[in-house]
Amino acid sequence: MSENLALVVHGPGDIKLDKRPIPEPGAGEVLLKMHSVGICGSDVHYWQHGKIGDFVVKKPMILGHEAAGTVFKLGSGVQNLKVGDRVTIEPGVPRENCDYCKIGRYNLSSTIFFCATPPDDGTLCRYYVHNANYCFKLPECVSYEEGALIEPLSVAIHACRRGRVQMGHKVLIMGAGPVGLLNLLVAKSMGACPIAVCDLVQERLDMAKCMGATAVFKVEKCTCPRELAQKVKTSLCGMPDVTIDATGAEQSVQTGIYATRAGGVLVLIGMGPTSTNTPLLTAITRELDIRGVFRYCNTWPTAINMLASKKIDVKPLITHRIPLDQAIEAFELVKKGTALKVIVLCEEQQHQQQGQQQAKTLEQCQQQCQQLLQQCQQQCQQLKDQCASSH
Repeated sequence: MSENLALVVHGPGDIKLDKRPIPEPGAGEVLLKMHSVGICGSDVHYWQHGKIGDFVVKKPMILGHEAAGTVFKLGSGVQNLKVGDRVTIEPGVPRENCDYCKIGRYNLSSTIFFCATPPDDGTLCRYYVHNANYCFKLPECVSYEEGALIEPLSVAIHACRRGRVQMGHKVLIMGAGPVGLLNLLVAKSMGACPIAVCDLVQERLDMAKCMGATAVFKVEKCTCPRELAQKVKTSLCGMPDVTIDATGAEQSVQTGIYATRAGGVLVLIGMGPTSTNTPLLTAITRELDIRGVFRYCNTWPTAINMLASKKIDVKPLITHRIPLDQAIEAFELVKKGTALKVIVLCEEQQHQQQGQQQAKTLEQCQQQCQQLLQQCQQQCQQLKDQCASSH
């Protein structure tokens, strides 16, 4: 067994690749050999600021919570998994059977374990231990990378459920980052149409258009929320039934309130400033339901089925794949905003090189087959020409 390389945040602006001991799985746990881990905005935030709200990094913490890997070792009592199983990880595990857990809303438990949320370590490492009941088997048709993206996909599923998105609903999505685009895919799969998407970056809006958005709007930091709401209304031939904000920006929240029809729902996913100026009188007089989203609950089976059935394709979101020993550079890339979704490949470089060599060998075989096919075609043509000349 090799060393356990891990990406660790030590404080604001301080991340390092450290060597950690390989943990032993306890009762009901499994040791996982990590394969693919996505970089989330919250990971970058912990690196840059050392905290998110009340969650403060007080000791070194391994980052990462969008993850998939292979079961390497079983703890005692594990019945649902076996060594070699490919799994996707739900990072939130209740520590107790509290009132919220009893009603199925375990994401609201104040004592929940959550990967890469202080003080709990995350998954950006070679080997990681997790509760076996929160490791879900991946079908053969779902890749490790797709398995890692089940975490942000779950945010979108939970958000659309909170918004009660249904067939025929007009939907406005503020933000075309990974979470905004996944909300687009989920809302579309639930039958919502038309769907509008707003963002500051044109390239992301182009992606939204390719992924099925009916209309896209490029906004500036000075864009008037009332004017943007009117443009959305005109484009959708009516005010949206549901608005989903995936930015947390004050401007986006204001736009959501002005844009959403009376009696509609405004869903807030993005975590912005502690306090914002919002037109609450408008929300009150329209009887808008404003609903927060904190992570997710009971979404993994649905997400896996969506991917396995090909109802949703998350692969276009992945713009970069970077090995774990270059994870610091991967974080710099995300910080610059030039990447959409970066996947960190946690297996040792030797195995990755073997995979690349196999892929290269396959490519060479394909080229050889193509050359042989061309030779056969040329020979057939020569025979035809000979037959024609003999007649």
